[in-house]
Amino acid sequence: MTADRRDEQGDDPGKDRRDPVVTTPYGAVRGRYEHGVAVFRGIPYAAPPFGPRRFRPPEEPEPWDGVRDAGAFGPTAPKPPYSEAFGQYLSDPVVAGDDCLNLNVWTPEPGPGARLPVLVWLHGGALTRGSSAVPVYDGRAFARDGVVFVSVNYRLGAEGYGLFPDAPANPGLRDQLAALRWVHASIEAFGGDPGRVTLAGQSAGAISAGALVAAPQARGLVRRAVLQSGAPEVLERDKVRRMVRRMAARLRIPATAEAFATVDRDLLLRAQAEVGRLSSPVLGGPAFGIVVDGDLVPRDPLEALVDQEVARGVDLLMGWTRDEYRLWLVPGGLLERVDRLGPVALAGAMARCHAGPEVPRGYRALHPDAGTAETVGQMVTDHLLRVPLHRLADARPGSSYLYEFAWPSLRPGLGACHALELGFVFDTGETPESAKLAGQGAPQELADAMHGAWVRFVTGGDPGWRAWDASHPVRIFGEGAPRTAYGPRDREVTLWATAAPLPEPVPVTDVPVAATVGRASAVRRLRRSVLTRRR
Repeated sequence: MTADRRDEQGDDPGKDRRDPVVTTPYGAVRGRYEHGVAVFRGIPYAAPPFGPRRFRPPEEPEPWDGVRDAGAFGPTAPKPPYSEAFGQYLSDPVVAGDDCLNLNVWTPEPGPGARLPVLVWLHGGALTRGSSAVPVYDGRAFARDGVVFVSVNYRLGAEGYGLFPDAPANPGLRDQLAALRWVHASIEAFGGDPGRVTLAGQSAGAISAGALVAAPQARGLVRRAVLQSGAPEVLERDKVRRMVRRMAARLRIPATAEAFATVDRDLLLRAQAEVGRLSSPVLGGPAFGIVVDGDLVPRDPLEALVDQEVARGVDLLMGWTRDEYRLWLVPGGLLERVDRLGPVALAGAMARCHAGPEVPRGYRALHPDAGTAETVGQMVTDHLLRVPLHRLADARPGSSYLYEFAWPSLRPGLGACHALELGFVFDTGETPESAKLAGQGAPQELADAMHGAWVRFVTGGDPGWRAWDASHPVRIFGEGAPRTAYGPRDREVTLWATAAPLPEPVPVTDVPVAATVGRASAVRRLRRSVLTRRR
């Protein structure tokens, strides 16, 4: 919200109003009026996931008597801090406590009868970091514009996505489903319409949103979905198990939920951070993620959503930033290191993307002035985001809308990087936390345009540009007025459609390289060379 808007409303237009009280199925909560909207923070949607509930599916919260205060953010899920390199760009507040399965509600009209559209937000953070308490995610602007906004905390890392032989998979995703069910049962009392729920997320939050839209157990809970910089996906079960086994080896315990449940949370986080040190969204490595479990996730969510019988009638708003990879390669000087590695970096990218040498060769032909880091970054971005999102839109024309965020950060080197669009979507560019990524003086006109498009989509299913069809319309939010381009990434996406799968070993002399490098060794060497010195 701009300073002018704040001045028009006053510091706190609701300061003379009585605190709002709303009754949920588990008890009454007292919020606050702030800047003309009612805010309820830290409402439990499930019981604390510790003690005998650790690594188990979420359970309903205990009902309470009287009125529970909901004036402050609830506890955040256990998580390691960002490294110093990333911490200068990203904020991740910590609120101590066990009751971390909680959510927050911003509403312009608390009380039944309003039947306003609802936006449920799942934060990003690679399923290991992040929370609903990040100031960039303040829901005030959405509520100001007639949307009931809900943001959710859920379990992270080993607690939420560890894969064990003696516990159900995907407990963090099950937390999110429990929050959706809470919204369906409770949001009418806050002024929302349970039949007009949009599920939105960015990065890991978008991956989660895609999995839930495809999940049979979430059927009927979501009317629309927004996927920002994250495509529906699952990880191979063995990849997640390797993460757990490596942590178990460091902790000198069996790789079971029973053994992990005996470990102090801080010690578990230190082991998780150490094992994840050689991981990167661009360069790969051990990671936590959603897996097919035969229950909540019966099949790959992308394949399920491409099948138009699944989630029929769910509108989709999906997109990416122009330079996603720069958030992961600029901090700590990783961009320059990848450029210096040259052929090894290209070989690692080929292995990461399961692509043959014709793919980087095609990128070099399309972008002859691009350096190695840019080629690697755009290849991985297309493999993880643009190709699957194009495929999903192709399968659901007429109800899918695509965008690209192309405004470059005012901070050196970041370009239009991953997560930069968030301050514009939320219209929270005035916060210091948004400025950490965007720099000082981000254009309010762009926030007005982008936030307005999201409000229109949540409210009526049309963000204001042409739905996806054979012409491939993509809304570009960049410098100047937003515009619609047609097929702006089609040439790169076509490279993947014609590429052959990468065999083992990789002949990388075509890229060119002076020797043949195996896929696994190229990736290991790349990660060690780049990531071991990033902290």
